[in-house]
Amino acid sequence: MGTENDSVALQEKILRCRRCPRLVQWREQVAHDKVKRFADQEYWGKPIPSFGDPAARLLLVGLAPAAHGGNRTGRMFTGDESGNWLFRALHKAGFANQPRSVDRGDGLRLTDCYITATIRCAPPLNKPLPEEVLNCRPYLLREIELLKNVQVVVGLGKIGFEA
Repeated sequence: MGTENDSVALQEKILRCRRCPRLVQWREQVAHDKVKRFADQEYWGKPIPSFGDPAARLLLVGLAPAAHGGNRTGRMFTGDESGNWLFRALHKAGFANQPRSVDRGDGLRLTDCYITATIRCAPPLNKPLPEEVLNCRPYLLREIELLKNVQVVVGLGKIGFEA
């Protein structure tokens, strides 16, 4: 991936992003007004950074973090059912060192695989507005530019595919 400094700078920029008032309000509200099953957990409530092997040949592009998945855990596809399915499949194919992803500190490592998203904040009803997708697009394009070894890009879902 480009230089490590470029990648770190991009992820830090993503973490500071507040371009989409609706998404900022939603992600922070969800983090404050927790669902009962996660009431004892601290929510991330910020834009979600990407995750994976910077030398990856496989790039997975999802829609966005789930309100009580990535928005809670701070990692893409972590702590929700779609992540359970995805990481089982990645583990079976040799891209992940374990079949589950429950939180950022669970020891999960990806090999030859990198995961990102079309938008970095959980959207209400999993439906981002077109301008929200456009606001996040420069981050995705810069990531693709920095990932020098990518040979295969898999869009997960309609919006991930169209990104």
